[in-house]
Amino acid sequence: MSDLSIQKRLAAKVAGVGISRVRFDTEKLDIIEGAITRETIKRLIKDGVIIIKPAKSNSRGRWRVRRKRRSYGR
Repeated sequence: MSDLSIQKRLAAKVAGVGISRVRFDTEKLDIIEGAITRETIKRLIKDGVIIIKPAKSNSRGRWRVRRKRRSYGR
């Protein structure tokens, strides 16, 4: 397997997300390896070969517990 860090960085830049949100389809790594331009990266994202993971939100669980305890005066 070759180094795909350049493709990963390009995909993150094109999609406007961080590098950690970019995932590659493991069965199509040879296609991704040949993608060296922004145009080909855009096409692979559209085709679903390069996957952009959804953004995570902050959990409100700890905040709810803290608010409940404060309502009791703690």
